[in-house]
Amino acid sequence: MTDATGGTNAASGPGAQGVPGAGGAGGSGAGDAEAARRVRVVLVDDHRMFRTGVQAEIGETARTGVEVVGEAADVDQAVTVITATRPEVVLLDVHLPGGGGVEVLRRSASMMADQDRPVRFLALSVSDAAEDVIGVIRGGARGYVTKTITGTDLVDAIFRVSEGDAVFSPRLAGFVLDAFASTDAPPVDEDLDRLTQREREVLRLIARGYAYKEIAKQLFISVKTVESHVSAVLRKLQLSNRHELTRWATARRLV
Repeated sequence: MTDATGGTNAASGPGAQGVPGAGGAGGSGAGDAEAARRVRVVLVDDHRMFRTGVQAEIGETARTGVEVVGEAADVDQAVTVITATRPEVVLLDVHLPGGGGVEVLRRSASMMADQDRPVRFLALSVSDAAEDVIGVIRGGARGYVTKTITGTDLVDAIFRVSEGDAVFSPRLAGFVLDAFASTDAPPVDEDLDRLTQREREVLRLIARGYAYKEIAKQLFISVKTVESHVSAVLRKLQLSNRHELTRWATARRLV
């Protein structure tokens, strides 16, 4: 597996050993059938425990057919690992240090466009906000599922995305249909577009009622930095306080 720093560890990970090749003489049964359909995957999420849980759930290659070849915890690490491993599918969290999932997609555009070995992205996030869903789909992701998904369904989603299908958790598909089917809807929210990715993250958490200390802990930044982001958001949106900010975010279905 390639780790978050881009180094390569041969034969690491729970599925890296004893996986029969296409026509190899390994065991028989369902395990071989799944392994024959192997998909190489990179996990991008800033929570190590979550990555470990996903790896344990889907990474037993002989059983699932999924081979986790790399992990990353922020935007720079993600681009490095994806470039080094060229997986078929990247499981991408939306909120990441360094610019978020949208920035990973932007910097991976040439790999997504590769006709011979396209890298496809499946967003896997705790967020079900319409703005997050639409943002990564506009950025080029092939699907978006929430972290409530089961391991079996996630494996199925990975294979479908690797084959070029679009995959969404049921409730989220409506956001995408509404955004792309409506010809009179503006392509972007000009007010929202003034905010940086980090400011949007802080905005959403403020609107959900999080205290500054809670936001700082969740985003791994200082309370003073949270205060600076809130001040910038209020200034850019010409709002006076967090109550107006909450109403603004709710009206745009960002909460």
